[in-house]
Amino acid sequence: MANGILDGQYAPVREELTVTDLEITGEIPAHLDGRYARIGPNPFGDPDPGTYHLFTGDGMVHGVRLRDGRAEWYRNRWVRHEDLARRMGERPRPGGRHAGMDYAVNTNVVAHAGRTFALVEAGSRPYELTDEFETVGPCDFDGTLPGGYTAHPHRDPDTGELHAVSYFFGWGNKVRYTVLSRSGRVRKVVDIEVTGSPMMHDFSLTDRYVVLYDLPVTFDVRGITAGAPSALAGPLNSVLSRVIGRRTLPEPVVAAAIRSRRGSSPQAFPYSWKPDYPARIGLLPREGTAADVRWYDVDPCYVFHPLNAYEDGDTVVLDVVRHPRMFATTTVPGEGAPCLERWTVDRAAGRVRTERVDDRPQEFPRHDERLVGRPYRYGYSVGIDIAGADFGEGEHADLAVFEPDALLKNDLLSRKTEVHRFGTGRIASEFSFVPSSHASAEDEGVLMGYVLDTSTDRSDLVFLDAATLEQIGAVHLPARVPSGFHGNWMPTA
Repeated sequence: MANGILDGQYAPVREELTVTDLEITGEIPAHLDGRYARIGPNPFGDPDPGTYHLFTGDGMVHGVRLRDGRAEWYRNRWVRHEDLARRMGERPRPGGRHAGMDYAVNTNVVAHAGRTFALVEAGSRPYELTDEFETVGPCDFDGTLPGGYTAHPHRDPDTGELHAVSYFFGWGNKVRYTVLSRSGRVRKVVDIEVTGSPMMHDFSLTDRYVVLYDLPVTFDVRGITAGAPSALAGPLNSVLSRVIGRRTLPEPVVAAAIRSRRGSSPQAFPYSWKPDYPARIGLLPREGTAADVRWYDVDPCYVFHPLNAYEDGDTVVLDVVRHPRMFATTTVPGEGAPCLERWTVDRAAGRVRTERVDDRPQEFPRHDERLVGRPYRYGYSVGIDIAGADFGEGEHADLAVFEPDALLKNDLLSRKTEVHRFGTGRIASEFSFVPSSHASAEDEGVLMGYVLDTSTDRSDLVFLDAATLEQIGAVHLPARVPSGFHGNWMPTA
């Protein structure tokens, strides 16, 4: 039985490889010294197509080591969370878990303080990896992380610190802002009251503000109770529906609820669209407290990924990829074309102005991260082919037609968009920008990311000139990198 997320571009690979003899076409920029890694769902074994969900597949990291214009190796490794380690016949890695939230770590992979971390959201902790992507174990940043973490931290380019906004259904109507120092220890924690228990996948950072997206995708109690034995499902649903999004749950209660559904089927996705939930964004002063947050209403929508944000006088400019709605009729993205918009928060007037920057369907926006929270000009997104999509109802309605076939370069100053098309049957992943030097211009550098060639069932690590979008080189991998989530360039220290 096919379900659209275990086939084609999403089909899992079955082996872990280490390959040092890699073919190259064109050139790899000689200044690149480090690793490029990307992570995504790659279930181990054969999950039930009727219950498998794209967001909960076992995570696999795919990485290439670059140095002196050469590709030294390619490695792909599963991130061995506790359940996966046991299924692979291995011992779980040591380290503290948060409230029993130890599940597939599959959303992002970053380097910080000389360490590598695989990230997921919603209450689980990061997993530390070696430089070669072997699993070390869950990490609480040397005992300084209270609870779980996010999949989307953002680094302040001046201080080198990682800022994060994390969410977890057990925290009631709160999300948590943390600052991770350059040495890899949490130095600041602020709990912020929100409307309920939202899925706050990402946030934005400016020079003075943390920007919160409190939008109408919230925790659905059925995601916990659906997999529980029938004798427990009713009481669990009754109790949890009265407290989730309102009060903090003790960790033992959360852990017991998680244990009650393990090994059960189906495993419902625990977040859904809530049309009566107020859509708003919040500005938290970076040096303030939760009492200093100011909220601004926006039209109902969902944002997985902002592009960037910055301050302009008495306004705060937010560039985001806006989805009209999310998880209302399906459990995967596919309910309207995601487009790039600019939201301008007028702090004096107390309102938000919105405008469409580009109509092309797109996702996975990136920019020059030397300019996080600062005025900038260029953003790079993966263009999505949605030809024939009707965005109708159905479990996996139109995920199959969301085929990233191009890279878009959005000029936020001229409002022009350049397009690089990868060609028929070639499917792109997220691309990262790497400057040529610390002092180079904003689009002087290289864009890199994986591209799947469906005709050969193999992937390439592709390099584009960021100024012209011309391809300058590619590393040909010995295997396919399934369509997945996020990746980053990790320069050698």
